[in-house]
Amino acid sequence: MRELTYVARRTVEWREAPDPKLQGDGEAIVAPVAATPCDVDSAILAGHATRRQPHIEYSVHPPFALGHECVARVVETGDAVTSVAPGDLVVVPWSINCGSCDRCRAGLTAHCEAVPYMAMYGAPVGGSWGGLFSELLRVPYADAMLVALPTGLDPVAMASASDNWSLAWRLVAPHLKARPGARVLVVARGSIGLYVCDIARALGASDVLYVDPEPEHRDLARAFGAATAETLEPPPRGFDIAVEATGRVDQLALAVKSLAPEGICESAGNHFRPGELPLLDMYLTGVTLRIARDNVRAHIPDALALAASGKVSPGTVVSHVIDWEDLPAALPEKYLKPVFVRSDA
Repeated sequence: MRELTYVARRTVEWREAPDPKLQGDGEAIVAPVAATPCDVDSAILAGHATRRQPHIEYSVHPPFALGHECVARVVETGDAVTSVAPGDLVVVPWSINCGSCDRCRAGLTAHCEAVPYMAMYGAPVGGSWGGLFSELLRVPYADAMLVALPTGLDPVAMASASDNWSLAWRLVAPHLKARPGARVLVVARGSIGLYVCDIARALGASDVLYVDPEPEHRDLARAFGAATAETLEPPPRGFDIAVEATGRVDQLALAVKSLAPEGICESAGNHFRPGELPLLDMYLTGVTLRIARDNVRAHIPDALALAASGKVSPGTVVSHVIDWEDLPAALPEKYLKPVFVRSDA
């Protein structure tokens, strides 16, 4: 089979690899049919994740198979797999998780105790698991990991359910349930923030402000009912929930300064560069800040259910639909949310 391999800054290429084989009766082999780059893939392609930096303990070095967001078709299953069958369309979560250890049962699927720390698709940390821009993929815990795509949902629209769409649900939906009608601030550069705008309005946010220097992104946010701004300076005040998805500490600092007393800030940015936060301001205001990789498997069913409800439009964020064969040339381009599709899977 072929797998798309990151080899250098803004350079990927097809490389041949052995076809994956089942290694246990609880495993599955899947073939991606619609795959899309996650926001962190953009950082990898730009060279940020592979650059040696003293404050980062874990770094990745090429070559490695890229990609960790896709909808796939099940090709083969082991005898013990009961939740999916060959031919099914499934969401493949980005992190490897067993579903049965204490952490997985607690919903902490990004911290599974049965696999090496940080085990994931699309980067050589926690082992080599391949990437979701490969023609075939082994899923080691099929029943625990794979989630059937609900009938009627478009694989292209939901290609990001492996990570960014379901992450966006988690960033805002539980908080809006606890704080109905909350005011939501979104500081973003890519698809995550736009998904948050769509979800926040659908779930009853009274006010959504989307901050992004890209005018095309702001146009999409306005289509979701959000007010928009090019910058966050000076920071506004009075937001109950802030979502930062830029990977820039200065933007995170502005986001927390924008919170109302006892406000909540969710940081979904990949912070490859160090920086300072306004800790005294945060102390005086009373801020809850979470910076984390997402335990996405626990949220995929709820995120898919919202997508199937018709209240949201995740396909609106898809900027380009591109043929699978064009991946090496097109992936390094700076698209908002391209989805690469296969006709042979």
